[in-house]
Amino acid sequence: MKTRLLVFAVTGAVCCAADLQFHPAEKGEFHFDTGELKGTLRSEGRSMGLLPVTHVPSGTNMARSMGLFGMYRVFSDGRRYGKGMWDWPSEARLTGKGAVEVRWSPGEDRPFEARALYHWAGPGTLDIDISFKPTQDLHAFESFLAAYLGEKFTNSEVLVKGGRFMAAEPANGKWQMFPRNPEALTLIRDGRWKLPPNPVDWVVQPEFEQPVAVRRDPTSGLTVVLMAPARDCFAIAMPEQTDSHYSIYFSMFGRDVKKGATVRGRARLVVLPSANASQILELYRKYARGK
Repeated sequence: MKTRLLVFAVTGAVCCAADLQFHPAEKGEFHFDTGELKGTLRSEGRSMGLLPVTHVPSGTNMARSMGLFGMYRVFSDGRRYGKGMWDWPSEARLTGKGAVEVRWSPGEDRPFEARALYHWAGPGTLDIDISFKPTQDLHAFESFLAAYLGEKFTNSEVLVKGGRFMAAEPANGKWQMFPRNPEALTLIRDGRWKLPPNPVDWVVQPEFEQPVAVRRDPTSGLTVVLMAPARDCFAIAMPEQTDSHYSIYFSMFGRDVKKGATVRGRARLVVLPSANASQILELYRKYARGK
């Protein structure tokens, strides 16, 4: 009897464990249900992020527009490469650990190979590893990583110098950019954001302390935290918090890349039932330590 009970207990634990894998589906999609988040990566096989996404416990819609962690604008050498990476053809495959690897090949309008690896670090924690390998030298290279949250996430903040979270209040400007340092500000102002289509006139805000940004549903407290290592992200951008984009963008890399070399970066998205400033800071400290 004891043996049977033990087997039952172990079996029950296994069947109820979180499913931290993507699963291939029709039309080139990958589906997921971690127990906390459920939805689709690469809807209809397009080069886009996670969309739709539902917070399972509350039924809250977590994403809109082009989804969560979509690879968007790319800049270097005074150029913008196309409208966005979601317009480019790409190939995706499931890796042995249930992650999804997406690849973009070089083209006449993009002198680089790109890669994005999506993988779950927990039921509410999504990691993305991105890399670019150019076919020519690239100067002041930037990859713009996008996350478009659901309509309930009307409150947003950035961790700025001094260790405080600063809200993206409408009074601070329509489109707000938080640089890492003065060198990052030089990149932001070098003319790349004047290039069509959809140029943006960023209002520069205080420097961030670490690349940590938050969007929150003020009614339920449901919180989304985006973060990246400081070496990988040189600016955080967003519209004023009640704008209907409900978005956060990370400017990745911001440095020269030699032909044939590979530049790599990573970011993380965490969904929490609620979180205060100290909890978010501790979350980032663990991430920075590789946990």
